[in-house]
Amino acid sequence: MARHRLLIVLWLCSDALLFIVSFILAYFVRVGWIFSTNFPFAAFLAVVIGTTPLWLLILMFQRTFRLTDTQADTKHFLSLLWSNIVGVALFALAYFFVYDLFFSRLLLVEAFLFSTVILWFWHMFFTALARRSLWRDPPAFPTLIIGATREAAKLIETLQRKKNPLRPVAILDGRGTTLKALHGVPIIGKLDKLEETLDRHHISHLIQCSDIEQSLNLLSVCRNRSLTYLLLPSVLGIVERDEQVESLENVAVMVVRPQGLPT
Repeated sequence: MARHRLLIVLWLCSDALLFIVSFILAYFVRVGWIFSTNFPFAAFLAVVIGTTPLWLLILMFQRTFRLTDTQADTKHFLSLLWSNIVGVALFALAYFFVYDLFFSRLLLVEAFLFSTVILWFWHMFFTALARRSLWRDPPAFPTLIIGATREAAKLIETLQRKKNPLRPVAILDGRGTTLKALHGVPIIGKLDKLEETLDRHHISHLIQCSDIEQSLNLLSVCRNRSLTYLLLPSVLGIVERDEQVESLENVAVMVVRPQGLPT
């Protein structure tokens, strides 16, 4: 857990630094590689630094800094795009509010482009390194899999291939199985070994992939031990991968919509 917190702090600090660097680069591209007397660099830099914490808050509210999420998808890119638009707008408003003038609107466009491109590639690079750090022994988030099913095998293979911070270290199967392992993760018994397994492997996350009748018991154990509980939709019979978790009047619900319908 300490390793994870350190990586998040490094991520926040590096993003803040790169956001500032993007504006500095835009400044020199716009005015030339000099310190302009018409557009003082010190005043410009002060406003950029003052704007950066607000920009970081916007990213945090959009849950950007999650190492368990992939950073190379469209959703993350659009989130970063929106955050940078707001960040550049905040800078422009702050500068105009303090100094009652601005040097160049083109500079804002360049700062937006630089920050978006630089941070997009940095996020993919950083999370790849961070995931390898969290995956290596001892794993930062040892994960217990409940159920030796086909869906469980797919999940384990995906987590291993992508070096997700949630590293499966053991499997328990409620009904018993003749298999000894799934993708190298040992199947160590039935659910009567749950407490022993949680203690021995220092489990931080539990993913239920079968045994729907044991859901309440597993959830209760996770709550009592302050573990993170996850449930595969396949346990509920949802296997088409078209489900979404949304909020209905601040109540979490799982939604499966007919194709083409917005609600």
